[in-house]
Amino acid sequence: MELAMELSAQEMHARLQRVLTNVFPDFETLERVERLSGGASQETYRIELTRRGKPAILAMRRASGGVEGEVTAAHPGLAVEALLMQTAAKAGVPEPEVHYVLRPEDGVGAGFIMQWLEGFTLGAQIVKAPELAEIRPQLARRCGEVLAQIHGIDLVASGLDQHLQHQSAEEYVRQTWQRYQDFKTPQPMIDYTARWLLDHLPENTTPALVHNDFRNGNVMVDPNGIVAVLDWEVAYMGDPMRDLGWILTHSWRFGRDHLPVGGFGEIADLLSGYESVSGKPVDPEAVKFWQIFGSFWWAVGCLGMAEHYRNGPDKTVERPAVGRRSSECQVDCVNLLIPGSVVLEQPETAAAAMPGVDELLTSVSDFLRDEVMTNTQGRLQFLARVAANSLDIVQREHALSAPCLLSEERRLRDLFNVPDDSSLALDDLRWRLVHELRDGSMPLDSELLQTHLRATVVNQIAIDQPRYAGFKTAMSEANTI
Repeated sequence: MELAMELSAQEMHARLQRVLTNVFPDFETLERVERLSGGASQETYRIELTRRGKPAILAMRRASGGVEGEVTAAHPGLAVEALLMQTAAKAGVPEPEVHYVLRPEDGVGAGFIMQWLEGFTLGAQIVKAPELAEIRPQLARRCGEVLAQIHGIDLVASGLDQHLQHQSAEEYVRQTWQRYQDFKTPQPMIDYTARWLLDHLPENTTPALVHNDFRNGNVMVDPNGIVAVLDWEVAYMGDPMRDLGWILTHSWRFGRDHLPVGGFGEIADLLSGYESVSGKPVDPEAVKFWQIFGSFWWAVGCLGMAEHYRNGPDKTVERPAVGRRSSECQVDCVNLLIPGSVVLEQPETAAAAMPGVDELLTSVSDFLRDEVMTNTQGRLQFLARVAANSLDIVQREHALSAPCLLSEERRLRDLFNVPDDSSLALDDLRWRLVHELRDGSMPLDSELLQTHLRATVVNQIAIDQPRYAGFKTAMSEANTI
């Protein structure tokens, strides 16, 4: 396997300067190259340069570590991502202009250079920025219109059918389920959701170009509306309702759970905008299927980030933190499929003369937030926040893990009618449940099963992210979606 392209700031600057000299006849000087915050799967850079005596800005999208791995129909690579953006622009989809696709001889890594556009890209800002107050109520309908434009692209005429994978709903569910199984970690709620999805596959679908990551956070917005659709790296040919379900997925509401479309709009507006451009009615049940699939897929994707941290080239503090977000997606699946009452475990506390683990962790997380974040900016500031949040998780786990594990084992013993004096350990019981879900011998409508999954997942999210909106939904009295 090709090794990551670890470039120093000086090397990146020098190699990009050569590229820009060849691409732009009026290029004069490269002033600054800055990697932006975020980008857990791909890297984004801001490039400041001078052209004909005037300052200019470009953007660069680069594979993580500069290496994108094997290019296949399932993973078409950044060159095809650039082609997708160019094709979408011709169809009227808001896109930045792609100036240049990087080549191996450039020595920069896999990626492309494109037009820099101004606008909001962070989902948390899009749902609350005062500058977007007037346009926000219109965004859901506009998203529907843009998705219809994307789904209307002729795959054959554009040549995209030669580069992209075709995947049915069943294939996508099974592929995602298998990916999770390869991680060899027992997460029964993921198996439960996979079973449910296979029992409720949508029918009579017409394949189309699917962006596959159209959500709040991958759509640039300004006070006039959508500026650009970004991040085409996982596009494929399949059921277009996947895109409509994905933008409804709870992970992308950024705390505005009452507004199901990206935390800024209503489902009726999204579907109305889509139908106005496509001329086709939308099946709400198909959209709900793909909404549930979205939480299932991202639950597995988060686990993949943890695996990438263990085995990949880009070992940032962000990746294991994203791995913990799998529980957010799992609680969303609980809320959508098996809502009900839950009892939260209470933390264990013990007085100590010496500073305890919780005090030590609090002091370090406070330092990261109050000192490091205050005196840094950009990606370093972002990573300091991630690090502080990770320490908070450790602190909550230290207080809550023992009672959670004891209750989980008790519920599993009740589910399988295993006596307390049995030699089976908690991990054995977890794997037994996972295997019975996978082979179909455990019925999904078992009340004991649903109670166990709900309690286990909700108590886990109480550790991982108690401020997540899905946790509040799970603990609400009505507990309805």
